[in-house]
Amino acid sequence: MGEFKLSNRSHANLEGVDNKLITIVKLAIAETKIDFGVICGLRTIDEQRELFNKGASKTMESKHLSGYAVDLMAYAGSRASWELNLYDDIADAVAKASRLTEVPVRWGAAWHLDNIGDYSGRMEDAMNDYIDLRRSQGRRPFIDAPHFELM
Repeated sequence: MGEFKLSNRSHANLEGVDNKLITIVKLAIAETKIDFGVICGLRTIDEQRELFNKGASKTMESKHLSGYAVDLMAYAGSRASWELNLYDDIADAVAKASRLTEVPVRWGAAWHLDNIGDYSGRMEDAMNDYIDLRRSQGRRPFIDAPHFELM
């Protein structure tokens, strides 16, 4: 571990983000098996409204508006990737950082957990638990794997 670093663009995208979450992101990049970058931190109300209107966000009360959320992009080699299994691994690193800092973090692919740092298994299992829970409720799961937020 420890072979990846945040780019200048990622650091710029962390401007306005809560210091606790910045610490978690920096610890996670040092621990991850999968390279990632920060593609979104603090958002304006207009940016949030646009995402909400497109269906890319489910709320106008996003934690991005207050600097309490980030979206991370996985990289497979030098290319950006939306492959879900990469985000499981990133979430494992974020969960470890959450445990180390004792700062609770929610992951957008396991909304049922208020703190992934308290989950004893792999984040892939946490996501599958969330999917099973939603289906048992007759509801469609909303998977936002790049999203991490402070609780």
